[in-house]
Amino acid sequence: MMHKQRWRLDGQTALITGASAGIGLAITRELLALGADVLVVARDGDMLASSCEELSDEFPECGIAAMSADVADENDRQAVLDWAEDRGDSLTIVVNNAGGNISKAAVDYTEREWRHIFETNVFAAFELSRYLHPLLSRHAMSCIVNVGSVSGLTAVRTGAPYGMSKAALHQLTRNLAAEWAGDGIRVNAVAPWYIRTRRTSGPLSDTDYYEEVIARTPIGRVGEPEEVAAAVAFLCLPAASYITGECIAVDGGFLHYGF
Repeated sequence: MMHKQRWRLDGQTALITGASAGIGLAITRELLALGADVLVVARDGDMLASSCEELSDEFPECGIAAMSADVADENDRQAVLDWAEDRGDSLTIVVNNAGGNISKAAVDYTEREWRHIFETNVFAAFELSRYLHPLLSRHAMSCIVNVGSVSGLTAVRTGAPYGMSKAALHQLTRNLAAEWAGDGIRVNAVAPWYIRTRRTSGPLSDTDYYEEVIARTPIGRVGEPEEVAAAVAFLCLPAASYITGECIAVDGGFLHYGF
């Protein structure tokens, strides 16, 4: 493979969930910039349509198709599979980015709340990966990237179910990487720390809390969605062809903090 092709995604198609804003939108933009066509999924159809219109203007040469769906819902997951199958045989990349959280003390969760966190953060990724396996395995080299969290690697103040769900997602990454390597599918994950998005704007607006976060982050700032997107994009590239089962922290050094 020519050197330039190793760092491009021309001719490939990526499916990205939770793609209408924040990290998901940044990932979509990054993959488009590398030449991929995209299939984007999100719950908020209006926001997704607006984002796609913006991306179409920015990348007129790339294919962009959108579907409004909640990947936490089994019927919607099946609909996403049917939609992806109808697009043809070009799917080579899946980014399981959709996620959610309700932050509470462990004893305060209702069963419905914590089960929904798992449905969104783990079961959706597991089911979509399984459903899309036949499409991905049609190619010599395909990949899945799961968007995890440092919450799945150490205790942070997200609430226990979120951390549990992200730890499970990281382990899913390792298991599928080993199981599906023979099918030509690499499976990796990224684990962000605080990233500047709509979802983190609430906690980070508390000055004392923000200063605590920065004090625990060696680089001395929160991350940007584009910085997570760059790590995801690298894992999708042909240049990363010998990397599978890895979880790359995008955390400004948070996990390696020392004193």
